Amino acid sequence: MAKIAINIATGSLQKEEIIVGIDLGTTNSLIAMIHPESKQPIALKEHDSSSLVPSIVYFDEMGNAIVGEEARKHLETEPQRTIFSAKRLMGKSYNDIKDRANFFAYKVIDDDTESLVKVQVDNKFYSPVELSSFILKELKNRAEHILKTPVTKAVVTVPAYFNDTQRQATRDAGKLAGLDILRIINEPTAASLAYGLGLKKGENTTIAVYDLGGGTFDVSILQITDGIFEVLSTNGDTYLGGDDFDHAIVEYWLKEWEITEEELQHNKLAQGLRLKAEEAKKALSFNDLYETEWNGDKLSITKAVFESLIQPLVDKTIQCCKNALKDADLTIKDIENIVMVGGSTRVPLVKETISTFFNRPVFDKVNPDEVVALGAAIQADVLAGNNKDVLLLDVTPLSLGIETMGGLMDVLIPRNAKIPNKAGRQYTTHIDGQSGMRISVYQGERDMVKDNRKLAEFNLSGIPGMPAGFPKVEVSFLINADGILMVKAKELRSGIEQSIEVKPQYGLTDAELEQMLMDSITYAKDDMKTRALVEARTEGEQILGVTEKFLAKNASLISKEELLTTASAMQALQMALTMEDKDLIHQKTEELNDISRPFAERVMDDAIAIAMKGYKI
Repeated sequence: MAKIAINIATGSLQKEEIIVGIDLGTTNSLIAMIHPESKQPIALKEHDSSSLVPSIVYFDEMGNAIVGEEARKHLETEPQRTIFSAKRLMGKSYNDIKDRANFFAYKVIDDDTESLVKVQVDNKFYSPVELSSFILKELKNRAEHILKTPVTKAVVTVPAYFNDTQRQATRDAGKLAGLDILRIINEPTAASLAYGLGLKKGENTTIAVYDLGGGTFDVSILQITDGIFEVLSTNGDTYLGGDDFDHAIVEYWLKEWEITEEELQHNKLAQGLRLKAEEAKKALSFNDLYETEWNGDKLSITKAVFESLIQPLVDKTIQCCKNALKDADLTIKDIENIVMVGGSTRVPLVKETISTFFNRPVFDKVNPDEVVALGAAIQADVLAGNNKDVLLLDVTPLSLGIETMGGLMDVLIPRNAKIPNKAGRQYTTHIDGQSGMRISVYQGERDMVKDNRKLAEFNLSGIPGMPAGFPKVEVSFLINADGILMVKAKELRSGIEQSIEVKPQYGLTDAELEQMLMDSITYAKDDMKTRALVEARTEGEQILGVTEKFLAKNASLISKEELLTTASAMQALQMALTMEDKDLIHQKTEELNDISRPFAERVMDDAIAIAMKGYKI
């Protein structure tokens, strides 16, 4: 096991091959590598341009994707075509984000299911994976343009709180962009590596990583023991960042002019005022006063006023630090270093407040915008076998997962995950009264199980008869230190369970492993198309089944006209399911949803009214 794992992660990569580090951020993304001469990590940029690529995708009338600075220009003029903060949607269903749906200026589809969220632009539907892949592709192109050599391997960072689904979505986005993601590492781990923490043998330290970006904040407490990073706790606010500092300045100026925010929204100059606020924030890091002309008026703000405006926001982050310490069961005295990450930590008040809270100076010498990408580049260098000082734990050479509806591969343990490892996920039945579930275990990187290698199969039988969607079957994978995989399936409501032991490495040569990895990149676009089509069909078929049952049960409560329009929409969806066009299927599913939602709600209201008759509230 160890031999193959290390071969795949390092041995098969030639010395001249470049492995990059990528920080895929909510607001900005960037790409870094180890400089061949200086052996120091550097963020890649062209001449005088910034190393930051705004994480924004704009779709023109033809459906072409434009990424970065060029896309940012369309935020105000064409918000419905300009997708920002796609990272917030990664691995999420509509139910996860519905409370914040108005945050997004573009159309996020509410299909009232637990399936992954989709974004609609014209008649095209994009998943967060596709949106993120456009950003990764732009970073890959930028690197290839600068280095004049192909770039196909990367280490990508994610927030420490990202769950298994979100990490897998990030891997899929890399694959779609033509990148083999060798390792996904936590952003706080990467930032620590950039400061040399965790690189010394025998080092044992506890640190806090304070990450305040443009739109998000999180703090992580890490225990580093002999090169192994363990996240003890993480806390934060996914809707707090530098943008809120800018907003506080805008509100201050509006108050002075006695203009409401609604009035500003309808004013084409709104974006201009926000940009002036951002300029003021940056200037006040080095000056006590900011003054400028805007739209014929004089604008000014002092450092003291600015700090009083943002103090409540900074205090919010301190509360998160307290929560993180409490969750880790530690006190301020236990924290030996504080690493500052994110452009917003440049604000002097932030640094001073954090330093005072933890009662020690903070690490802020590395560019806070670049620190995560630089750390990812250091990790990439370790994987390339160039940095012998860092011990790499054994890793799984190929992803491990199970077959789900439509013959799709659902990955539970991604390739290059450290060993030992465990992961679990819940599944349910699709047919009423279903009493058994077949668990088929596969190894490989392709989206359809038919293209992967089957390792084992067993049946979980004796599930009590329940309506579809009711049983909760938890499938868990556990790989022990010897690389032996134990797969267990348990129906949580009844407690019945079944397990099997698998040796995942048996019979695979290094050459076969390499071929499987190459195929996953070569066929990434086709695989993604197939997966999207299968998922759209599965979703469409489920909606048809649910609607059919609902109509049969409540026919007397629905008007003839409603029945006819619903039947027509069902027919259109049925027809779309026979086509090879996932956007058409999504469109017809959405239309059926729109038609049936009003009367479904009415029937529910009537049922509740009858049930409540005679009760006083």
